[in-house]
Amino acid sequence: MRKSTTKRRRTKAPKRVLALPDLEQSKAAVLNSLTSSSGQRTYNHAIQEFVTWYCSEPRLAFNRTVVLRYRIHLEQRHYAPATINLRLAAVRRVAYEAADAGLLSPELAAGIRRVKGVRRLGVRLGNWLTPEQGRRLLTRRTPTTLREFRNHAILGVLLGCGLRRGELLALQLGWIQQREEHWVIADLVGKGGHVRTVPMPTWVKDAIDAWTVAAGITEGTVFPACVT
Repeated sequence: MRKSTTKRRRTKAPKRVLALPDLEQSKAAVLNSLTSSSGQRTYNHAIQEFVTWYCSEPRLAFNRTVVLRYRIHLEQRHYAPATINLRLAAVRRVAYEAADAGLLSPELAAGIRRVKGVRRLGVRLGNWLTPEQGRRLLTRRTPTTLREFRNHAILGVLLGCGLRRGELLALQLGWIQQREEHWVIADLVGKGGHVRTVPMPTWVKDAIDAWTVAAGITEGTVFPACVT
């Protein structure tokens, strides 16, 4: 009887509050379960954002209520629904891994899984180019004049980054930043005031560099209205 009692006492109950080492362990498990390098980068950034927020708050249990508070925090920052849902998916994966490792109560992990994402409204309309059509459009002609350099860069940003026309016209050179050895348009304020960070392929950055060097642009708006 004494041995069984001792064993019960030594068995650790799953935690309700995760410390930073627990979160880092769960994050590593999530990233190791992903095979795509782009997926690993995306989830690493999303999880790190949550860890920073979670550790800045009073030490509360890692449960459904806290994740709901995090969703409200993301909405208040005017992130797009797709961005919020991606961040929440990353948090759910952290909860799965923490529960599997015995770091988090299964009941708390189940509650986190029930947190719903943000509803996405709207339907895409119009005729959309296929990837092959986009490639043909970009490689149709090698730019030689200033106007052609600008048009090539504009098409590259529209096709490679998926910006809207208003976002393209408002694009500032300082928004193009390098994060984790990859180029992005950082904290872009888009439709409805939503804020998102947009990945930028290297070939798009090269097209912008060719345009800005030819036009002598070193700061401010990437695509000013007047081009001779």
